[in-house]
Amino acid sequence: MKILVASHTYIVDLNCEKFRTLANLEPNIEVIIVVPKQWRPGGVQNKLIETKPRTEGNFKVIPLSNFSKNNQGLLTFGLEIISLLQEFKPQIIQVEQGVKSFAYAQLITLNRGLNLKAKNLFFTWWNLPYASKFPIALLEQYNLKNTDGLVAGNQDAADILQDHGYNKAVQVMPQLGVDETLFSPQKQPELANELGIKPEEFVIGFVGRFVTEKGILTLLKSVAKLSHYSWKLLLLGRGELKETILNQAQELGLKDRLIIIESVPHAQVPRYINLMNVLVLPSETTYEFKTLTAVGWKEQFGHVLIEAMACKVPVIGSNSGEIPNVIEDAGLIFPEGDDHALQVCLTQLIEKPQLAQELAEKGYQRVLEKYTNKALAQQLLIFYQKLLQSS
Repeated sequence: MKILVASHTYIVDLNCEKFRTLANLEPNIEVIIVVPKQWRPGGVQNKLIETKPRTEGNFKVIPLSNFSKNNQGLLTFGLEIISLLQEFKPQIIQVEQGVKSFAYAQLITLNRGLNLKAKNLFFTWWNLPYASKFPIALLEQYNLKNTDGLVAGNQDAADILQDHGYNKAVQVMPQLGVDETLFSPQKQPELANELGIKPEEFVIGFVGRFVTEKGILTLLKSVAKLSHYSWKLLLLGRGELKETILNQAQELGLKDRLIIIESVPHAQVPRYINLMNVLVLPSETTYEFKTLTAVGWKEQFGHVLIEAMACKVPVIGSNSGEIPNVIEDAGLIFPEGDDHALQVCLTQLIEKPQLAQELAEKGYQRVLEKYTNKALAQQLLIFYQKLLQSS
């Protein structure tokens, strides 16, 4: 099976692990990932990245010249893409730039023009309702009409595109898996001692951006009601809400129980997650409708949940977006913004260590079955095989 993937996401080598694993599942699988030769993540004010080719057996990353160096939707590739397609002759073409992507339209058109007869797929995270207007509506219609398979990062994304007329094959799965060799259960007594965490203290953790929609202020209100227990609140991340968090912690009398850690390299994140007795993702939906289009935010997945599960740390999440589908029965879920309901969940885990242990084990098994890079690669392979068999 020959698979060609196109996306700016894979200029980061760490993000390639799912497809690298896929290329090694069976001897007859070849994967080429096409990435922009130049990319400026985060906007024009940031550094321009010059991507490099990589070859590992049946897995290759090939940078190609590109138009638009920081806009996902406008990204398209130079003429080299034609010779690459002619030489490689992929059976699967998957573009991970969304449904309204010019790169996807470009690959669809080349697939047809070169008579490759490959299956066209795209990936999207977009989970808010929207209405497309002319001329973008025509681009979206063209892309959807010529799509054989949709890989959606969450169930909302799949449902929204079905509302837009898509009625073919769908696979719901995240774009990136968790590395179970990095995120694994490991005691961290030295780090706990370094941070002043006592063995008897119950560590409530959060990992993510310090922004309102992540629900950190709701978390602070909730833990403030647990004053009769011995606990610490460990916040790992950074963002515009830091001063507000510090001020509210002071007002609630939590300053001595709060630990904030900023700018941790990805490889060090598992050390801090392994300090936690529970990880909380209290995300809060913020979108509103404007002329049939939702503006705002809703949790698209919550990758930190599967990282915590891989470390055998029990999780609590709000019911924002995809969180309940990620957790299912392997953790606790509360109504977003409800600090009392979150307090009840936390109290359960503090008072019932056996429940916490059961949820930790369930979460661990769920990650191994569904969310490691190998598990995602196997799901993708089965999806591809079904598409090719439907020819």
